[in-house]
Amino acid sequence: MDEKLSAKMLDKFASLAVLNDPIDPRLYEKYDVKRGLRNANGTGVLVGLTRIGDVVGYQIGPDGGKIPVPGRLVYRGYDVVDLIRDAERNDQYCYEQCAYLLLMGELPTQKELDIFREYLGTYRTLPEGFTEDMLMKAPSPDIMNKLARSVLASYSYDPDPEDRSVVNIMKQCVTLISRFSTLAAYAYQVKRRYYDNTSMFIHNPKPELSTAENFLRLIRPDTLYTKLEAEILDLALILHAEHGGGNNSSLTVHVVSSADTDTYSAIAAAVGSLKGSRHGGANIRVVEMMDEIKKNVKDWANENEVKEYLYKIARKEAFDHTGKIYGMGHAVYTISDPRALLLRDKAEELAKEKGMLEEFNLYRLVEKYAPGIVTEVHNSDKRICANVDLYSGFVYSMLNIPRELFTPIFAIARIAGWSAHRVEEVVAGGRIYRPAYKNVCEERTYVPIENR
Repeated sequence: MDEKLSAKMLDKFASLAVLNDPIDPRLYEKYDVKRGLRNANGTGVLVGLTRIGDVVGYQIGPDGGKIPVPGRLVYRGYDVVDLIRDAERNDQYCYEQCAYLLLMGELPTQKELDIFREYLGTYRTLPEGFTEDMLMKAPSPDIMNKLARSVLASYSYDPDPEDRSVVNIMKQCVTLISRFSTLAAYAYQVKRRYYDNTSMFIHNPKPELSTAENFLRLIRPDTLYTKLEAEILDLALILHAEHGGGNNSSLTVHVVSSADTDTYSAIAAAVGSLKGSRHGGANIRVVEMMDEIKKNVKDWANENEVKEYLYKIARKEAFDHTGKIYGMGHAVYTISDPRALLLRDKAEELAKEKGMLEEFNLYRLVEKYAPGIVTEVHNSDKRICANVDLYSGFVYSMLNIPRELFTPIFAIARIAGWSAHRVEEVVAGGRIYRPAYKNVCEERTYVPIENR
């Protein structure tokens, strides 16, 4: 078919779709539709129960309204702060213990943790031929796209991919937890070679290293990193490992798993969800916004200058003209996002090591003033705080991690939570997800083709 004709047809198809798919917004209110699976007060519609994680940011008062409370993140009943502080006292990387807790439901003994770490280390190396056949022969400019395809391709390397017993699903999940960092790092290296016209470095993972250490080793030409660099990446992985069953990608795991499909299909679907800019890409928008602030604010330490530019962003006069100050607000957290507080404290340490305290203090000013500016400009009574995205992108930038790896790092962390939700759905779910959609298209009399 002629290219011009083909393009013309596609334009027509798109125009018809745009013409026929819009729905009158008033109908959502008429039928009490929970758009985005959210109630009118902003809380999520209750669609399931979980024992894996909890996100606490408010309480519901006697009148049904929200009462803001300091944010807490809970894994299997334990406050994540306690998990992190205990690992710090013992000078241990904690992501592996976090993954064990989420998947098994109990804190490991030191012996159990050592065995689990050894298992993860053993399986970090990809199957023979996988790098050449699945990564290098079909490169992608987007690492998340390649990660999803690599998860699906893993099906072909599994001797029994359709065995949906809990024992086999657990084996599949632990193997994926082990390999996600390698898959993302190698996909990045292949992307460098084929799309950036730069050198590709394929280093072998070391079984004795943690997930954070191995990832830094695999993405860097010289494989070198400092202890503080690995510690802060480990912290970021812990804080992104799980966030309740209602976030889009974890819900995706439940929905797809409820159809009684294989592990690789469920996890690949979650990767596709996280790839979306409304879910996994928020910290990239923060970094882009901060780039613009740094360009336009001459004195980063001048609070009035910083405030004035934040007002411009909120008034849709600057940056992307949406009025959003990225890194602010959350669906659950109100007074504080515990992830942002923990990452901020560690980010200050790294900023001192990297000589980037001036930039760190600029982020602190944004955290200080943006919530009030958003509330004022948008005339909102919703209480907001800085979320984890405000600092995560800054941390990755200080680690010299390219922006195309920001969302894959999220996936490297969240595979632990996804795996736990996969097992939970198989064990406790029992019913395929089947919510209702109200058809609002009027009945029409069919027109034979010769009369159209």
